[in-house]
Amino acid sequence: MPLVHRTTTDDPADRIGELLAMYGDSRTSVAGLLCDRHPATAVAYTVAGPADPEDANPEDPHAGLDLRPVTYGELAESSERFASALAALGVRPGDRVATLLGKSTELLTAVLGIWRLGAVHVPLFTAFAGPAVTMRLRHSAAAVVVCDPAQRPKLRPEPGGSAGPVPWRIIVTGTPEQTETDQAHPADPADPAHATDLRFDELLAAQQPGFPAARLGGGAPVVQIYTSGTTGSPKGVVVPAVALASFHAYQEFGLDVRPGDVFWNAADPGWGYGLYFGIIGSFCVGAPSVLQRGGFSPATTWAVLSRLGVTNFTAAPTVYRSLRTSDAAVPDGLRLRRASSAGEPLTPEVNQWARQALGVLVHDHYGTTETGMVINNHHHPAAYRPPRPGSMGHVMPGWTGAVLSGDGDEPAPPGVPGRIAFDLHRSPLAWFGGYEDDPGRTAEKFAGNGRWYLTGDVGSVDEDGYFRFQARDDDVIIMAGYRIGPFDVESVLVTHPAVAEAGVIAAPDAVRGEVLEAYVVLRDPAAASPALAEELRQQVKSGYAAHAYPRTVHFVQSLPKTPSGKIQRYALRERRRAELEAAGS
Repeated sequence: MPLVHRTTTDDPADRIGELLAMYGDSRTSVAGLLCDRHPATAVAYTVAGPADPEDANPEDPHAGLDLRPVTYGELAESSERFASALAALGVRPGDRVATLLGKSTELLTAVLGIWRLGAVHVPLFTAFAGPAVTMRLRHSAAAVVVCDPAQRPKLRPEPGGSAGPVPWRIIVTGTPEQTETDQAHPADPADPAHATDLRFDELLAAQQPGFPAARLGGGAPVVQIYTSGTTGSPKGVVVPAVALASFHAYQEFGLDVRPGDVFWNAADPGWGYGLYFGIIGSFCVGAPSVLQRGGFSPATTWAVLSRLGVTNFTAAPTVYRSLRTSDAAVPDGLRLRRASSAGEPLTPEVNQWARQALGVLVHDHYGTTETGMVINNHHHPAAYRPPRPGSMGHVMPGWTGAVLSGDGDEPAPPGVPGRIAFDLHRSPLAWFGGYEDDPGRTAEKFAGNGRWYLTGDVGSVDEDGYFRFQARDDDVIIMAGYRIGPFDVESVLVTHPAVAEAGVIAAPDAVRGEVLEAYVVLRDPAAASPALAEELRQQVKSGYAAHAYPRTVHFVQSLPKTPSGKIQRYALRERRRAELEAAGS
């Protein structure tokens, strides 16, 4: 079924029914719906990135771009070859296959090949350090991991771990010469750590196209993605094929992606928003889309928006704030029709700038890993309501939301803060059934005898159905659009021999929205020093993730705790907020 854009005369409930029938059918083929049904000659993605420096022209910003279009026909053939290669390695439907890849054609081929076989994709964020990658691979029981050469060192055997090879096969893109090396671990193909590596291009070349797309139905798992909380290890969320109905609905109602649009979701596909609505959502609707290789650059972002004629753009507020404060000039001739943001609350100064710079307002949207996007300032005429400053919008068609009172499972009065929740009895697009192998934390997400799904966030809703976000009930930190569990960072900090305890919070930041700060109790208070603070920051970078290190380390005598011994992070946040206000920050 091709993309069908809904008009203002259409009933959104009818469209939701169509999408559920399409993705929930007992014979649903994920690869068939996301790839094969689109015209073979249609451009699926343009992979954009910096060109060779020798090709750069300071008078022409477009000359510094390398643009590589890839069609649905090309992706169909390459993913057929990759599915055949996985099958030859013994991967079967339902097995987990992980990707530790940047934004690239190889990523698109890999995910479509995984789904063509009927296997389950495990996305891994490329900024994670080795231990965080290993934890997700082990928990998911991944059979194979596909990685970029630069990511290969993260897959070395764990120090002090069990002897013998890791239980997953490793497929590396590129050539052996591209694999990142260091003096301690040279990437010698004869080294046992690399001797069993497989090469992505060689595997594809050894196979023939024509591998049939699996038809496993709407209940079959498609993705196993991990979300962080404040206690315990990250939680595995299994996404079934029928969830794609909700993802598709958001592309239409939330973002208003239409035929003729050039769509760009700038979020990283290692996380929910970038995967659900950058990769999967783009494939759902079939609009030509953009992947930007390499790190974020305001100049490159402006060049891509202009050169490719992007009409529908979505990114974290951090991206808009960085564009706003950059010295890079806004190019002439932008064609933006829609602009959206997600991942953290949108602050007012973004739209004060966007109206003039972009020519459109940025609409704030809200969702969770367990639901996808569910409360939005919708762009589509059938769901549109005028945005209100400070509001994340109203509930998307196919969902029914409420704010529950703090002392019960009934909706709170308008304007009264409470737990943001969704009525599963009246939300046909709901799909989350629980965390993989974690019944205890699954039970915490539901209330009212299974009627309510609890987002873990606190907010309010007014008489007109506009929701406002107030806090994260579980202390999850959102920085630059990434959700970070403070427990993960604290767990790395306390492994340092000088550290007795640690508490991690978010503090306000003008560009990122929030930054991490750590409160550390030392075994010997006299050891406190700027050098130790830097050592702790580097330990988090190497032991967890490069983006999640604490920008400031506060050495303290003790941490505020509950009678049961749990760290009271809210008390640390209040203390820091008071300090910043007193300092005029």
